[in-house]
Amino acid sequence: QMRFVESGGGLVQPGGSLRLSCAASGAWFSMYAMGWYRQAPGNQRDFVASMTGDVTNYVDSVKGRFTISRDNAKNTIHLQMNSLKSEDTAVYYCNAYPPRSDFWGQGTQVTVSS
Repeated sequence: QMRFVESGGGLVQPGGSLRLSCAASGAWFSMYAMGWYRQAPGNQRDFVASMTGDVTNYVDSVKGRFTISRDNAKNTIHLQMNSLKSEDTAVYYCNAYPPRSDFWGQGTQVTVSS
């Protein structure tokens, strides 16, 4: 069983940056491909970015702006978000990739607004 705790969200102006972190507890973290997902109000939870080994993948809307990374020694993954837009406003979650229903955490709120 894996548990994830997301942090680093907040209120930021358009064009600003945030760095999200996800701390994982549980065995075998390094064996999981990991991903970031987000859910805006009234929407379903959507894929944002994934990391399988050294291979990264992003939804088109964040390519060139977001960067996923991981530190297996610290059981953490990160999402560096630059050039934020209002449409990036959502609750952000980390999970395995593909996600497992029993791994969802509380997420961290990101609000992009002037």
